[in-house]
Amino acid sequence: MQVTFGIDVSKSTSTVCELIGESKNELTITNNRPGFIQLLHELTAFSKHPQIIFEATGVYSRTLQSFLEDYGYDYVILNPLKAKKEMDMGLRHNKTDKTDAYHLALIQRLYHHPINQLQSQTYKQLNALSRFYDQLTADLVMAKNRLHQALQSTFPEIENLFSSAKGKNYWQIVVRYPHCDLVRREDKKQLINWLMSLKGIAFKHALRTADKLIELAYQAYPVVSCSSIEVEQVQYYAHRLLNLSDQRENLIARMVKLAKSLPNHDLENIESIPGFAQTTAVRVLAELGDLRRFSNPNKINAFIGIDPGRYQSGEMDSNLSITKHGNAVARKLLYRAIGQIDNAAKTNPCHIADYYESKKLSSQIKGFKKIAIASIHKLIRTIYALIINDQPYDYNVATHNQKDFSCN
Repeated sequence: MQVTFGIDVSKSTSTVCELIGESKNELTITNNRPGFIQLLHELTAFSKHPQIIFEATGVYSRTLQSFLEDYGYDYVILNPLKAKKEMDMGLRHNKTDKTDAYHLALIQRLYHHPINQLQSQTYKQLNALSRFYDQLTADLVMAKNRLHQALQSTFPEIENLFSSAKGKNYWQIVVRYPHCDLVRREDKKQLINWLMSLKGIAFKHALRTADKLIELAYQAYPVVSCSSIEVEQVQYYAHRLLNLSDQRENLIARMVKLAKSLPNHDLENIESIPGFAQTTAVRVLAELGDLRRFSNPNKINAFIGIDPGRYQSGEMDSNLSITKHGNAVARKLLYRAIGQIDNAAKTNPCHIADYYESKKLSSQIKGFKKIAIASIHKLIRTIYALIINDQPYDYNVATHNQKDFSCN
């Protein structure tokens, strides 16, 4: 007799529906040790392991996952958007926790979703580090915005000091000179000597920077004095940005060390793709995990939320879109990677950049996004091939395989 457990996970409790043949039994458990012991008692009542299905609900479902893995139970975990779509296709009529648990069980009976493939603890740690990196990036963006706001009262012109992207050197300058009057009072020779203490700034660079900083300071008309709270705010957010930047660098170093401890060359192979810096490569690996658990690249497409049904390898489908049913972080990383690959192709050729450029010239559809989405499919197939065959990227091999594929 077929037994399926549908579990609707919420913050502190979970609704469990045991679908036994045509009959059902429903109960509510707490998401803690006593509740899981109660669930274990229900599971062990059957001689054969039941099928278990639930939705991914972030930190709440992770506790359930950990429990099931500890006790050797396989499970199916669905993206909430995908689960909702399948429930809405005639299964659900009333929105309650109990019917959701019941319909999750029915979904598994109907669609036979494959069980979740377990990964080693190293991949889980990589993913956790990647998500922490994402949080720090969001904090960094917020701190940049707040620094900008605070500078408007003390020294807004300093934001024009560097034309390129602002980084650690800029933030250190802001910490030392949060108000334009502090620059005006500074001896130019001392200013130059201090600038030369910053990483990568030699005498000529320091001289140019000092001249520009002094010029900007005399252009500024501050709203507040040097003793104002706004000056403290400027220094606080500049220090915050320096700290966040250091933390992100530390996380990437830890991720690289973890990735290199794996019994394969996955990181090196992904990093060999033109345009893939180490940070991009290790984060893609952390988000995609062990690609060997996927039987083909189309499964990865579904995992990151790109609808393979709308993709055509020949002429691009004008209705190509993103389903958003999968890993949004991985999707964003790969989307940005297409631009990086295209930029790198000027000196380091890549068949994905060739495809992207040809689509820009031949496609009737304008805009980076849709062409980039089509290119992501090729990128996924490339990454999958490099991992499965344990080989670095080779432009000649890739273009040769491309020709063979198009001939078949």
